[in-house]
Amino acid sequence: MPKLPDMDLDERPRPKGDLASQLATEVLDPYSHDELNERIRLLELEIMRTVAHRDKASAHRAAAEALFRTPPPSGEAG
Repeated sequence: MPKLPDMDLDERPRPKGDLASQLATEVLDPYSHDELNERIRLLELEIMRTVAHRDKASAHRAAAEALFRTPPPSGEAG
């Protein structure tokens, strides 16, 4: 069987499933206090990244809706 070319991490197919749910089921007992603090730091960074993406998408959608909104008939305030 021929060897497949190496793929960059970004080129690989994404695994199916909710990663947050998978994280929630992970046993935390083996982690040290420092490792738990680092995990929290990384999760907080990911939350900030997700919120920023959500906010950007909301702003984009609002701009598109404003652009394509039907103007009110002449003489009416809207």
